[in-house]
Amino acid sequence: MLKKENKTDVIVVGAGPAGISCAITLARTGKEVVVIERGMFAGSKNVFGGAIYTKATKEIFPNFETEAPIERRNIEHNFAILGENDSTTITYRKDDNTSYTVIRGKFDRWAAEEARKAGAYIVEETVVRGLIKKDGKVVGVKTELEDFYADVVVLADGVNSLLAKQIGLRKEIEPKDVALSVKEVIKLDKETINQRFRIKDNEGSIVEIFGGPMLGMLGLGFMYTNTDSVTIGLGITLNDLIESNYRPFEILEELKKHPSISPLLEGGTLKEYSAHLIPEGGYKKIPKLCDNGVLIVGDAGMLVNNLHWEGTNLAMISGKLAAETIIKAIDCGDFSRKTLKEYEQSLKKSFILKDLKTYKDLMDVAHARQKAFFSYYFKKINAFFEMFTSADGTPKKEHYHKFIRSIFTDRKLVELFKDAIALIKLLWSILL
Repeated sequence: MLKKENKTDVIVVGAGPAGISCAITLARTGKEVVVIERGMFAGSKNVFGGAIYTKATKEIFPNFETEAPIERRNIEHNFAILGENDSTTITYRKDDNTSYTVIRGKFDRWAAEEARKAGAYIVEETVVRGLIKKDGKVVGVKTELEDFYADVVVLADGVNSLLAKQIGLRKEIEPKDVALSVKEVIKLDKETINQRFRIKDNEGSIVEIFGGPMLGMLGLGFMYTNTDSVTIGLGITLNDLIESNYRPFEILEELKKHPSISPLLEGGTLKEYSAHLIPEGGYKKIPKLCDNGVLIVGDAGMLVNNLHWEGTNLAMISGKLAAETIIKAIDCGDFSRKTLKEYEQSLKKSFILKDLKTYKDLMDVAHARQKAFFSYYFKKINAFFEMFTSADGTPKKEHYHKFIRSIFTDRKLVELFKDAIALIKLLWSILL
């Protein structure tokens, strides 16, 4: 219940992993928190590849492995480089519980219910139209129904965060700083999935996909195994899609037809289709994350590690850190930026900003050399293995010489040199 006149301690806008993690952390300490979600239920508007990470999730939900609606425990990670009709795959396999696949519609509803049990008040099917400011401080939100007031407002409203833009905490996102992700959930029986992906009941396999129908665009494909379905999708930077004039679902259809992919999905039926924007800007595009009476968490703060495909763990921990800062602010009665900026300091001390800073130059290099790194070298990797495994009566030395010559004839020497310099600079920034 609200205290009076729609006034509460904290309002959280958005019931995704960041918003719910923030809300449940606050509620467990007795703070009054209202979560406002525009979807019919938590998770109904979320688009998600498939994996949640054990360590981060346990910090918010210690017993989730036995209580949450999880699908499979991921024991295998595959990296597949697709050519036109061939592919090279590297497989890393370990019987561990680093991550689990989930269906966000199920998992987020469960998480929201846990927040309710802890004392959070969740308002669904309600759109926040704007923020209410008074004397330079955010003091509430305007919804299509009524206004709500709070000491602190937490923006967990996703990558587009119109609310952050309204109050000048974020600039308009450039097309190169977001990817459009599209995915399908293909229904298959458990036994078929186990056989095709070489796994047992409750074991999961992740496939990251490079090259193929993405045609040198800056993007990746993915597959995740659920209990009785397979999630397949891809994410490509918005500027590449605009320039290429390709529709993402057309590229996804081509991906599904690839001879290395289609046998894994054969006989399946479409269960779900969705599309969503994903932050891709990295460390250099992180906006101002706090101001008087307001904090930004999760995707709204561009907190996504795109190289490692980590988003939910960053979202959950950022929500938790925001809540811990708010608890201190409530206890001392100060909701100014001076107090709330401790959230930014906590992020800097955590793995979140440390990891994002490690890869701060990644997207600059990726954009500058994407045709090389996302097309030319992928083709050369497949060409190498074709050469190495051929037994056509031609002496091996001739194959080797032909392959080496092709490296310098298919791409100018000056471009190879630029590629090498870019890679060295990137590795230097990552390792030092």
